[in-house]
Amino acid sequence: MSEKLIEVKHLKKYFNTPAGILHAVDDVNFEIPQGKTLGVVGESGCGKSTLGRTLLQLDAPTEGEILFKGTNLVTVGRKEMRCIRPKIQMVFQDPYASLNGRMNVRQLIAEPLIVNKVCKNKRELEDRVSGMMETVGLAERLSMAYPHELDGGRRQRIGIARALILEPEFVICDEPVSALDVSIQAQILNLLMDLQEEMKLTYMFITHDLSVVRHISDEIMVMYLGKCVEKADAKEIFKNPVHPYTKALLAAIPIPSIESCHKERKLLRGEVVSPVNPASGCRFAARCPRAAESCRQGDIPFTEISPGHYCACSRIGEI
Repeated sequence: MSEKLIEVKHLKKYFNTPAGILHAVDDVNFEIPQGKTLGVVGESGCGKSTLGRTLLQLDAPTEGEILFKGTNLVTVGRKEMRCIRPKIQMVFQDPYASLNGRMNVRQLIAEPLIVNKVCKNKRELEDRVSGMMETVGLAERLSMAYPHELDGGRRQRIGIARALILEPEFVICDEPVSALDVSIQAQILNLLMDLQEEMKLTYMFITHDLSVVRHISDEIMVMYLGKCVEKADAKEIFKNPVHPYTKALLAAIPIPSIESCHKERKLLRGEVVSPVNPASGCRFAARCPRAAESCRQGDIPFTEISPGHYCACSRIGEI
């Protein structure tokens, strides 16, 4: 068993709104062993990106602990956090919005090194930038190009280069391929997997695309309205999903065959409940075809139903 690099305990992130308190991330627990990938999936608005930003301390958590190699990032001071931050980086969803349009490729990749005062001289800076461009597959002829002159795949390679130039140990990938064409998606995914093996990286891979997360993840965590509803080994999630929401997500995956066109799809009915001042009980109950009165009474515990397979459902064993 690999050593735990990241451990999250009872993490909460709430936002004050005119309508009340929005529970974006609500009592989430997980750990990521060193060198492994945790895939985080769910619909838009389930709290995936907020979870990633909170781990990176871009958003301060409301409650809970975030342990990086045993150090609680929630309680460390600004000076200590500045020393830790280079070891935790993020690849953002929109490769264009995350880049400064007034800086060329070389300047964009060099910026983290300059801000953190890593290089002793200009020659070392230039060598490291050139080496990273080669690593992520950016041709040297693109050094003076600007983001608007490049396609989405090359922009995302710049984002990956910026994240890896400081030699991090943990990288949060926030839907890094969702804005790209399918052919480019495969290139970026293969690049991320090759770099993980080469640099011994640990990933949290946030996405709504189950086909993508199956390809890259060791474990998968399913979120719904701020709550973690199921977590297991990637193969186990696809082979033996337990929570009704996980089953609904898997049923929605398109199957490229003529026969599948004639199969009846099971659509979710009901309204999505508001994450603002949510009532106790399962937040999926309003859309769950198996919901019972017990699902709406009290919080549903996140239970280990088999070794390494966790689920939050009051009707486990009945369905």
